[in-house]
Amino acid sequence: MIVTVIGLGLIGGSLALELKKRLGYVVYGIDSEASNANKALELGIVDEIIEFNQIVESDIVVLAVPVNVLPDLAINVLNNIKSSAIVFDMGSTKEKLSKTVENHEKRINFVAVHPIAGTEHSGPEAAIYGLFDEKVNIICDQELSSKEAVDKVLHIFNTLNMRTIFMNSEAHDKHIAYVSHLSHISSFMLGKTVLEKEKNEKNIFDMAGSGFESTVRLAKSSPNMWTPILIENKENILNSLNEYIDNLTVFRDLIIEENKERLQQTMLETNYIKEVLTGIQK
Repeated sequence: MIVTVIGLGLIGGSLALELKKRLGYVVYGIDSEASNANKALELGIVDEIIEFNQIVESDIVVLAVPVNVLPDLAINVLNNIKSSAIVFDMGSTKEKLSKTVENHEKRINFVAVHPIAGTEHSGPEAAIYGLFDEKVNIICDQELSSKEAVDKVLHIFNTLNMRTIFMNSEAHDKHIAYVSHLSHISSFMLGKTVLEKEKNEKNIFDMAGSGFESTVRLAKSSPNMWTPILIENKENILNSLNEYIDNLTVFRDLIIEENKERLQQTMLETNYIKEVLTGIQK
C-alpha cells in the first residue's frame, strides 16, 4: 500500500509515522516548504519526498494542509489520482470543502475526516507516535463516499485506536466551533491579556500556577494554522464567541454586584461539565 501525505507538519507527520509503524505502508511525502520536506525525510517520517505529479502511483492520498488551501488542493488531487485511489483530508472545517468537491466525478473516492488530536507544537519536528490514541475521529458526509473508501479510512483510524463518529459537514462546523475553535480563541486572548499586563508587572509569571499554564497552552499553537480556521468557520465561531462574551459580561456584573449566591450557583451549575467530559471519555 502506497500512501502520499501532503503536508508534513504535526498532524500529517504524526499520521505518516503511524501508517509506517502500525500498518506497514510505504509513505511518500509532499510539502510546499522544502525545509519541512527535507526535515521529514531526515527524521524518517516519510520514506521518500515526491513531486505532485507522482501521486498517480498512490493508493491513498492524505491532505494535511491548512484549511484555506484544502478545497482547491482536494480538486487538484482528485483530478490526478488513479480511479481506485482514496483521498481523505484531516482539516477541522468541513462545509466549504464539502461543497467544493460535491460535484466532482471522483467524489466517491473522497472521505472528509477530522481526527480531533493535536498539541500546541507545529512542524515536522512536532510529529509523534501515539498522537491519535484514544481520541475521537469524525467522518463527515459518509453517504457521499463509496463504502469501500469509508471502510478503508475506518480501518486506518481503528488501527490508530481512535473512536469514529459520523455527522454532516454543517453540524461538524457548528459543534467544533464551540468545543475546539472557541477554546483556542479563549486561550489566545487570555495570553494576550496577561502579556499586556506583564509589561508593567514583571513578576506576574512568577505567580502563575498550573491553572494558568494549562489554560494558555493552546495559545502556543501555530497562527499559520489557526488564522485560516477562524476565517473559514467565521459564522459559527462568531455565534459561539458572542455567546461566550455574553456569559463573561453577566459573570462580570455578578462580581460588580457582589452577588455571592448567583456567583456560587453559576459556578456550581458549570461544574456539571465534569460529568459531561467523564461520559465522553468513557
